[in-house]
Amino acid sequence: MYFNNINEPNTYDAIVVGSGISGGWAAKELCEKGMKTLVLERGRDFQHVTDYKTAYLAPWEFPHLKRSTRQMRREQSVQMRTGYTVSEAHGYLFVKDTEHPYIEHKRFDWMRGYQKGGRSITWGKQSYRLSPMDFEANAKEGIGTPWPVSYDDIAPWYSYAERFAGISGSKEGLPQLPDGDFQPPMALNAVELEAKKAIETKWKGRKLIIGRAAHLTEPTEEQINLGRGQCQYRNLCMRGCPFGAYFSSQAATLPAAARTGNMTLRPHSIVHSIILDDDKGRAKGVRVIDENTGQAIEFFARVIFLCASALPSTAILMRSTSKRNPNGMDESGALGHYLMDHHLGVGANGVFEGHLDKTTFGRRPNGIYIPRYRNLHEPGTGGYLRGFGYQGGASRQGWSRNIEGFGVEFKKQFTSFGAWEMGMGGFGECLPYYENKVELSKTRTDRWGLPLLEFDAEFKDNEKKMRIDMMNDAAEMLEAAGMKDISTHNSEPVIGLGIHEMGTARMGTSSKNSVLNKWNQVWGTPNVFCTDGAFMTSAGCQNPSLTYMAFTARAANYAVEELKKGNL
Repeated sequence: MYFNNINEPNTYDAIVVGSGISGGWAAKELCEKGMKTLVLERGRDFQHVTDYKTAYLAPWEFPHLKRSTRQMRREQSVQMRTGYTVSEAHGYLFVKDTEHPYIEHKRFDWMRGYQKGGRSITWGKQSYRLSPMDFEANAKEGIGTPWPVSYDDIAPWYSYAERFAGISGSKEGLPQLPDGDFQPPMALNAVELEAKKAIETKWKGRKLIIGRAAHLTEPTEEQINLGRGQCQYRNLCMRGCPFGAYFSSQAATLPAAARTGNMTLRPHSIVHSIILDDDKGRAKGVRVIDENTGQAIEFFARVIFLCASALPSTAILMRSTSKRNPNGMDESGALGHYLMDHHLGVGANGVFEGHLDKTTFGRRPNGIYIPRYRNLHEPGTGGYLRGFGYQGGASRQGWSRNIEGFGVEFKKQFTSFGAWEMGMGGFGECLPYYENKVELSKTRTDRWGLPLLEFDAEFKDNEKKMRIDMMNDAAEMLEAAGMKDISTHNSEPVIGLGIHEMGTARMGTSSKNSVLNKWNQVWGTPNVFCTDGAFMTSAGCQNPSLTYMAFTARAANYAVEELKKGNL
């Protein structure tokens, strides 16, 4: 009932650009509401279960024992910067940098996966709500621009996303980390419980909890009907989950969209730009370049959702020019600016001498979480704004530890677990800075003729001051928990390494301070929505993917309601 013209070729009710976390959610919501929806994925088709080609392989079945090869190091030099994509086990799920270059004025680590499902196949699954204070911080501190929504606006959509995706976690009653609709939590192990008791006894404002993760611990009937099953505690998630136990577009939202009969998914479809009708102030469709043939194709729809991830969506908005929008789809000058990421690579590790009669069962694909406490209960000692949380955990040392000796004692050590060790790594908030930006190159293009992206962004004094507390607090908490041989680390922080690109097409209160309004609509072109990380107005210190899910579901619902009213 929403068709532009059913007889027109390449015409749909809605177009969704991208099939990752946000794109999958947009597809599901629009299709379930009766919209004939075209999903455009710039990468290859990729099938759930059957295309996870390393999911069941044992370590000795890899030709190079899971190490990187010379070819991988040559072709994926940027993807290797994280340390975990450099593997035969999952390197194929990330792009070849030689085929997808970009320009770094300052180091920027851009991790990408171009296939159906995008990075929803390889994300970390940590799933946290932003809190009321996160939505209020910009306005209270005069930083950036105020969020145009409140926590209460988003809370019902957080619940909606949590119930469908399946988030396991414990309810803690913390104002800085709101509780959600959780499946049963995974368990802390013996040493983590020791640390929890010690930390919460010494510091009344600090809590150590199990991570809130998008792993099914008690699948619902809806999840089972989609073919999803309970987490198997293999901790091989980076290879793809053939059990559908963790949330991904492949396992959850795209199958839900497909079963409606309303979804058409087209891989190898690189979106060049949005087709604009200046007279009507609306978008008509999108221009696509076929990845393999280079053919230019146009598709048309009443509603367009940009969900290509923050930077590609921003690039599409920049390339979408017209007489009315000569500089792209932005009236504020904010497009491309306020690039954010979380800063990490700082924390501490220690060894615990007790509980040698205990180990863990299975390989829990989750860790501990210590929610933010600085500038809430405790001031930041370095005079900085906002705060940080910790992720980490405790485990027994394995056979790869340093072992000395010979004979019977050596063999006994080599076939036994070592001591417990525990690590804490900080995730800190980055403030939104206008100078942190991405632009279209004026001189260099990729193999499809599109301008390369140029990055000029860095963490600044506020983040660097924060990192001192992030390092010292971790060591102090480990010491309080009885750890020995504590070591700290604080590497030079680099934007992109957190793989949480945010901002560059932010939401705001008017077309003078932002690219998007409170419904994720482009100001002045209300039938274009952007619901990936580009819309973020501030970053919080929590992993952001659950927030993308909630905002996408909310925006899709609004779009359909506006269509029914004839407003789009």
